[in-house]
Amino acid sequence: MSKILIIEDEAAIRRVLVKILSEESESYQVEEAEDGLAGIEKIKKEDYDLVLCDIKMPKMDGVEVLEAVKKIKPEIPMVMISGHGDLDTAVNTMRLGAFDYISKPPDLNRLLNTVRIALDRKELVVENKMLKKKVSKNYEMIGNSDAIGRIKDMIDKVAPTDARVLITGPNGTGKELVAHWLHQKSERSKGPMIEVNCAAIPSELIESELFGHVKGAFTSAAKDRAGKFEAANGGIIFLDEIGDMSLSAQAKVLRALQENRIQRVGSDKDIKVNVRVVAATNKNLKKEIDDGKFREDLYHRLAVILIEVPALNDRREDIPLLINYFTDKIASAQGTAKKDFSAKAIKLLQNYDWTGNIRELRNVVERLIILGGNEVSESDVKAFASK
Repeated sequence: MSKILIIEDEAAIRRVLVKILSEESESYQVEEAEDGLAGIEKIKKEDYDLVLCDIKMPKMDGVEVLEAVKKIKPEIPMVMISGHGDLDTAVNTMRLGAFDYISKPPDLNRLLNTVRIALDRKELVVENKMLKKKVSKNYEMIGNSDAIGRIKDMIDKVAPTDARVLITGPNGTGKELVAHWLHQKSERSKGPMIEVNCAAIPSELIESELFGHVKGAFTSAAKDRAGKFEAANGGIIFLDEIGDMSLSAQAKVLRALQENRIQRVGSDKDIKVNVRVVAATNKNLKKEIDDGKFREDLYHRLAVILIEVPALNDRREDIPLLINYFTDKIASAQGTAKKDFSAKAIKLLQNYDWTGNIRELRNVVERLIILGGNEVSESDVKAFASK
């Protein structure tokens, strides 16, 4: 059922609108409010799919109602109705976020068509929000531990914003998964996510990689080339292992964050970019700052939100879930039947010292599946896990 609220101070007009909508579709549940204040109270307590609101009313006029609803529940489409319609009023209500504006007496066909379109749009908005909350199975964060729960809660709060995020934690803990969750749950999910491993790029090439270059900027620059910041325009750039970035590149990243502008290597022309920066490191950046290897001003620009990913040894209760997840993935990839792990095998793996974290666990699980018996046993773990 689509719930529709009619806010109108004239009882006769309310009755007409209720009759029209009720006869149009049995799937419309229509409710009434006699003025703006009553309407706001209903909207606070109930979830409506559409609101039809008169403009000229006592206590609180329709424009005030519109402004209030956009603050309380901005996803509700509002159709404004007025017997004193003029172009300026219509333009003003549309500017404030109204879905449509209809003059009294309303044309029956136009009213019903507007209602249908508004409800369809609301359904799409809800569907899109639900899709954004779902994350690709390629980047699932597996675990029910308190530590993982806190990270997921933080992502849900931070992802819809444009706040910069610094993800810390040892190698192999899944920092890149956090970055992908942030992207897929963000308003930039339709934009690109460009990943840059700062540790894998030679220091003399990192600036060209990030900001691009112009032809002739250096010996091998045979043509103009856009960098990763330009490629990430409208989306997210993920600077992995940012603690390994050179100081000169750090200075340029700082400028990009401050001014939303970059310059290609060899050029003095500014290029505007609209990029959200998410960074990650396994290093203690505060110690790097003390050692003169990382800029303190860049650290504070990046670490608006800090997310620390725990070592696997600090979330051992998640290991059975991770083993089950990896066995499913490996069986699917190899086209073979899934192997089970005995309870004793799992218990032994929970007590293992996982210095390589989740990455090491996945490798061990794959090794045990290949080398172990039909059911991976405690003896299989003792024989193969530590090799």
